[in-house]
Amino acid sequence: MRSRKEERMTAACGTWDRRTAVLLAMLLIGTANLVGCAKDEAPARQAPPVTVGQPTIATVKEYAVFTGFSRAVESADVVARVAGNLEAVHFAPSSKVKKGDLLFTIEKTKYRALRDAAAAALQSAQADLLRSETELRRVEKAGRSKAVSEMDVDRARADRDMAAAQVSSARASLDEAELNLSYTDVVSPIDGVVSRRLVDPGNLVGQSGPTALTRVNKLQPIHVYFNAPESMMLDYLGRRSKDVSKQVNSDDHGLAQVALANEEGFPHTGKIDFINNEVDVTTGTIELRARLENADQQIFPGLFVRVKLTGREIPDAVQVPAVAVGTDLGGKYVLAVVENNIVEQRYVELGAPQENGLIHIRDGLEGTETIIVNGLMFARPGMPVTPLTAAQFQAMQQQAAQK
Repeated sequence: MRSRKEERMTAACGTWDRRTAVLLAMLLIGTANLVGCAKDEAPARQAPPVTVGQPTIATVKEYAVFTGFSRAVESADVVARVAGNLEAVHFAPSSKVKKGDLLFTIEKTKYRALRDAAAAALQSAQADLLRSETELRRVEKAGRSKAVSEMDVDRARADRDMAAAQVSSARASLDEAELNLSYTDVVSPIDGVVSRRLVDPGNLVGQSGPTALTRVNKLQPIHVYFNAPESMMLDYLGRRSKDVSKQVNSDDHGLAQVALANEEGFPHTGKIDFINNEVDVTTGTIELRARLENADQQIFPGLFVRVKLTGREIPDAVQVPAVAVGTDLGGKYVLAVVENNIVEQRYVELGAPQENGLIHIRDGLEGTETIIVNGLMFARPGMPVTPLTAAQFQAMQQQAAQK
């Protein structure tokens, strides 16, 4: 017969064995579930399809784009140079005018009277001069016979000289009066396009100084001003001096292509005709000017413009489509497809975009790589992709659309 102590130990052991069995069963069930889940897992992720291509190797031209503004080749403010009431306006706003065309008329009555008075004063002075000359000849004749003294001769000669001076003064006054009278007809000082009138007829003008009446701008040709870095300016001057030394008549680098704010590309072509004689030390730039023919007079003074200057040629330059270039915190990059179709990220230094939609790659590619053109968002560095040509990718899209 067992003691109570032994019975308690036996009961405890039985309880432990039951707990162990339950735990083992749970572990077995969990393991079975894990095995079942492993068997039900989705297949491995397929490599995403992307279109690939190779960089283009060709000769490209460097260029730079600057912002500037247009300014008239000639511009003149038309002002009232004499005082008087503005009587008439003889032009339509925004019309073309020629040099000397009548634009305004200022009252003439006062200046015509002053001109007539000056003309009368000149006639009087001329008559006095004629009398003095006649008197001088008579006194000189009498002096030779000792009928008059030398003092009388000198006095007559002085009167003649004073009369001659009075004629000169009267003629100058007449010239001034005629000039002031001519100012009552306000004419265009240059060929160009006239603005609107700034003063209405009936108003007093020119009373306290010249009064601005309108403005005339010459629009054909027209100038475009912009600032370029001194480094580019030195490169331009160096290439120009080489052309001169080689007797090469090449002005391509002196051309400037211009576009307005609402224009695509650079449809207007001009030529650099002015380089300032000093560099702005605060900005490190120098002012340049391009001259455009502006035959259609589409460019007005004061417009914001973009100016494109072409630089040196770069042979065997590596180019890639613009869509193949991505950006992250490290900078610009392209994705190359290497062995086993693994994606590799290549950081690049960009040159100037070209007109054919390609971008010049200064550094980072040799030109023999296979790069991803479309599908950058699906590709990840270090992961595989399914490279396709553009035709294959298009055919795959068509098949997917048909399904």
